Amino acid sequence: MQLKGVNVGFAITGSFCTFENVKKEVVNLVNEGANVIPIFSYNAMSIDTRFGRAFDFVSEIKEITSNDPITSIEAAEPLGPKGMIDIIIIAPCTGNTIAKLSNAITDTPVLMAAKAHMRNNKPLVISISTNDALGLNLKNIGTMLTAKGVYFVPFGQDNFSGKPKSMIADTTKIIATLEKALDGEQIQPILI
Repeated sequence: MQLKGVNVGFAITGSFCTFENVKKEVVNLVNEGANVIPIFSYNAMSIDTRFGRAFDFVSEIKEITSNDPITSIEAAEPLGPKGMIDIIIIAPCTGNTIAKLSNAITDTPVLMAAKAHMRNNKPLVISISTNDALGLNLKNIGTMLTAKGVYFVPFGQDNFSGKPKSMIADTTKIIATLEKALDGEQIQPILI
């Protein structure tokens, strides 16, 4: 149980179709003994979709983690200076989020948390979920793949015939990726 007692920032952005898989991994992290601090992008915490109501999802994550979620830029900013988190995972990480992250834009709680955390040279893990990974967002993924202290949950094409530019991470590998990242290693293989 390498994650027992580890403070994990679990940052959730708006790839709504992956929320059920992400929720399972939040449960698994809590069961491993991690202290999971949820962080929501504005879209993830406010948009109702065919996959469910935002309020219900945020409430479920709060109940699972026993922690109040971070839902504002102001609340996310102290994470870095106060050293409150050992590792952050952005799961799911949308194309929009990775584009902003790779260009140092911090206009959501998730992006502010990541920026504040990275300034302390602590690991950031990305669990990609975007329909544009092999399109215009490929350069942003490449930028983050080469960034110091950034690690990726293994990912691959999820529907090459219907959505040939789409890629998604294997969320069942989140815990293994976090454990490796805490040791300063990238889990392999990255592409599945």
